Parts: sequence; structure tokens; C-alpha cells
Amino acid sequence: MGLSMIEVNGPEAATLVNNLLAQSESARFESKRVSGKMVGKALDTLCAFANTSGGTLALGLEDPLKAVGRDRLFGIGENPEAVDELRRKALTHLLPAVEGLRWMKIACKLRDGADGHLLLLQVPQSPKVHSILDNGTWTRLEASNREISATEITELSYRRGVISAESEPLPIAFELLDTPIWRLFAAQRGFLTGDVPDRLFRIGLAKRVGGELQPLRAAVLLFAEEPGGLLAAHQSRADIRIFHYRGNRIEPGAVPNLLKPPRTISGPMSVQIARANAHVLDALAAGLTLAESGFKTVHRYPERVIKEAITNAVIHRDYRLNRDILIRIFDNRIEILSPGLFPGTITPANISRAGSFARNPLIARNLREFPEPPNVDAGEGVRMMFSEMRAANLYPPFFSEDRDSVQPAVMVTLRNEERPPIWEQVSDWIDRHGALVNSDLRRIAGVDTLKASKMLKAWVEEGILRREESGGKRRTFYRKPNPDNESGVDLSLSLPLDNETQK
Repeated sequence: MGLSMIEVNGPEAATLVNNLLAQSESARFESKRVSGKMVGKALDTLCAFANTSGGTLALGLEDPLKAVGRDRLFGIGENPEAVDELRRKALTHLLPAVEGLRWMKIACKLRDGADGHLLLLQVPQSPKVHSILDNGTWTRLEASNREISATEITELSYRRGVISAESEPLPIAFELLDTPIWRLFAAQRGFLTGDVPDRLFRIGLAKRVGGELQPLRAAVLLFAEEPGGLLAAHQSRADIRIFHYRGNRIEPGAVPNLLKPPRTISGPMSVQIARANAHVLDALAAGLTLAESGFKTVHRYPERVIKEAITNAVIHRDYRLNRDILIRIFDNRIEILSPGLFPGTITPANISRAGSFARNPLIARNLREFPEPPNVDAGEGVRMMFSEMRAANLYPPFFSEDRDSVQPAVMVTLRNEERPPIWEQVSDWIDRHGALVNSDLRRIAGVDTLKASKMLKAWVEEGILRREESGGKRRTFYRKPNPDNESGVDLSLSLPLDNETQK
């Protein structure tokens, strides 16, 4: 982070100012006049944006409840000293420093007709938890900031992946970790000396508590024969539950529409992944085909994608939560629910290109030390899933978050439905333009209004698209779920790089 300032002038600045004047204050946007008292409140907002979903702070722009239209344009010339103080404190008083903070100086005509400037501070969502020196930790509400308690800071740290349940020591006997899977791991690592506690301590999987060594939760998950049973005494779970349904939905009623009784998969992590993968593939077997080596089972989904989805659910789940991983198999899809939300800055919209961010780095690192490890190189697994589904002419994996549940979860959906050839063009259109309307689809696909409507309705029902309205049928448009920029001010459209200067 530095003090570089982007300056915007001319027509681009005018367009941007008009967009700002039309923007209401929200969870991701706030405006303030510049004054000496402004600095502290502005720091609160910067901290809150970073700790929530990011946002934009506009300085020199009056609150919309106090003025309207161009009467809000006071500019930053009212108190340049306060602006300098804010820029200085944004570097020194936000702990840790917020990376990627962007400063943008926008030329404009002020309310009195004089030339002036607004200052925009764009704050990205941070993978860390930030506080203000001597002024607490803040999060963003609908259109205001709130200081959070120590308990809430801890909870936020867990959600962001700053701290993880895997590193918590547990009062569990080391003898319960001296299992065949531990001995396989120890042989692979080449351990020649030391007992189990000593070896675990040397590789960071045990800690001293009150002078005694205790295994970390990660060690219990990796090596105990029944980690789920051991962790139940500590109000958390570690098993996988598999449900195979008849049809495409869960039928309500006294008798569930299950093809077979639910299956619980337990065991140390590497074994659990292998068992769950084998069970799901067996349930999905669609027939036999003759191969060079004899008959081979054919699955409706790429096998590598199934295994990677299960592996990710096991490795990246939040092991604080008292909930098992759920795998639900339907005729047309598989749903894999992993307890916890996405860590860091990972979102459903950016997961295919965001790279790696492990909630449980100890688990991920040590699991790679097993013979034939289930996890591939960091950041490559999800990209492989998208590539394999595309190669199989299936829809891409669909990631979502269930934030409203008492026990939040990340869900990946794999669809057993052939992707229509036109979908790639539709997907690309939405990626480039943000949304699609019926007339766009008619032009892309060369179909009439009725056919386009049926295609859009089917994609909405499948969860591929979401339908939005802004008044009247002509304003009905379609987006992909969880777009990158659902709220806040879209600044990029008005700022061609060749018109920007750096100071």
C-alpha cells in the first residue's frame, strides 16, 4: 500500500461524478464532507469496509440526507489538512495495513461553480481482520459502521481463515493417534527417532499446554481411526453423510424418497476421502463399457471432479462447527455441502480464478505428505474441475454459500446435464456485459421470443441464471448468481487507463 493517487479529469470525471450523485449510501458506499472531525469517522469506515465486503468512501460529497443533486459537491478543498491527515493515518493507524487501498482524485465543478475535486477511497475486502490504533475493530452494516466485541473479532478471524480450528490443542491421548495411517505417514516422512508426541511436536502438530504436550485438532483428523467420535466430545464433527435420492428433489413427507439408507463415512482424512469417493462413484455408475483391459465402469461425471469436490470439502471445512459434510445425490446433480463459509477473499464468483487460500494449511500441507495424496497442487484443483466439466460437455461447477443457516456452509453443485452449445456464448456475453435480456439471447441463439423465454426459464430453474426485474417486462434481465460486484459503485467503466496519471 502506498500514497499513489490516480487523477481523473474531463468527460470520464464528469460521468463518474454523475454516477456518485445517483448512488445511495449502502453497505459498500458512503459519502462525507471534509472536516477535522471527519478523519476518525472515515477511518472507521475504511476499517469496516475492509472487514466486511469492501466499499468506496467519497470525500467532499455531502450526505444525501442533507443536500440533493449538485448542491452536495463541496469538494476536498474545504479542509486539505484533514485529507492529508486521513492519508497519513490510513497508513499508520489501520492494523494490519490494508493492502490494495486505492486513492482517486476526481475533477468536478463544485456547488458554487468553482473548480474542485472529490476524493474516492476504494477499499477491497481483506483476507485479514483490521483494527484502528486505540479505536477498536469495525464492521459495516446497511449504511453505517459498528464496533465489534472481542468474541465477534474471534468469530470474524475464524471466518476469514486468519485463525483455524485445526491449530487448537485437544486433551486427547497420543496413543489414539498411533494408528496404521500414522505409521504409513511416518514412514513416508522418514521419521527414524522419537515417539509419537515428539514427532508430532517437531512437525507442528502438537503444542505444549501447561507443560504437557497435546495433539492439535489437525493431528486427530489426520491420524485417529475415528476422529468424528473423538471430536464429538468437543462439540464438533468430522464425518461425511451421503444421501442418495430418487428424482431431482427431496420429497417432503413421512417417508423420504431415498434410494437407500443414508451412509456415514468416517476415518482419518485420507481414508475418509477415499471411502466417500468410492461410495459416490459406485452410486453414480451408469453402466459398463468394454476397454482394452476389460469392462470398465462408466460414470456420468468426470471421476477427477468428484474426488476433488470431496477432497476440498474435507480439507477446507470449518472444523469448529458441529455439522457433518453432506453429499446429496439426485438424478440430475450432486450437491456437496461443507460446513463454514469461504475463507479470505474467495467468493462464489471468483473461485475459478482466485488461486489458493487454505482455511486449514496444516491439514493441506501434511495431507500432501501421504503416499498418493488426494489433494493436488494448491490452487489447481478447482481450475481442473472447471476444465474437466467443460471437456465432458457438462455445466461448470456451481459454488454457493448458505449464510442464513444456523450452521453456514459452502455448497458445490455438479450437474449431470449436457451443456447446450449456446451456453458458452451466453456465459461469455454475461461476463462481458454483466447481464442478459431476452433480445440478447434471440440475437445470440437465432431463436424467437418464445424459445428464448423457455431457455431463460430453464436456466433460472436450474440455478444457472438469476432473474431480476426493475419494472415491467422490458426491464427483465438475467445475471449469473453471485456476481463479483453486486453492490457498490462500479468505477472501472468510467476510467480508461490511458487517461489516468499517477502522482
